[in-house]
Amino acid sequence: MKRIIESRKLLGVDKEVDLKELKSIYRTFMKENHPDKFQDEKIRAEAEERSKEFIEAYHLLVSVNPETHALQEESYSELVNNSRIVNFQLKSQTLSINFADGSAFEYFGVPKNVYNKFINSDSPDRFGRRHIYHSFLYRKMTSAMETV
Repeated sequence: MKRIIESRKLLGVDKEVDLKELKSIYRTFMKENHPDKFQDEKIRAEAEERSKEFIEAYHLLVSVNPETHALQEESYSELVNNSRIVNFQLKSQTLSINFADGSAFEYFGVPKNVYNKFINSDSPDRFGRRHIYHSFLYRKMTSAMETV
């Protein structure tokens, strides 16, 4: 959750921001701060770092946006109901889960006690369906290798 809050601060948006507004903010920032726009190497390097942070924050907010989730709802439901968990890891209340089909998701704000119940359950797949998949803010990772 901390990453999401920091990303919202960086882009200057609140929870209710829609995809159209996010895209507009992103394009405006990139027009003004693109590294290729600067000739001085020091300023260019600083602009490149700011751009990387901004791009990462933008992609994170787009991936957790309710509009994005609505577009992916059918395939997500099919995945969590039919695919088995291959690997998982908790880091700073962010639970990363890799599924047998090769997809990977991050779930934000997962408390340690829920994670302990998850790892100690007889069936992590069933526990995930009942207590994690639809209870926490999530995003699809680009590849399973990213979370390992």
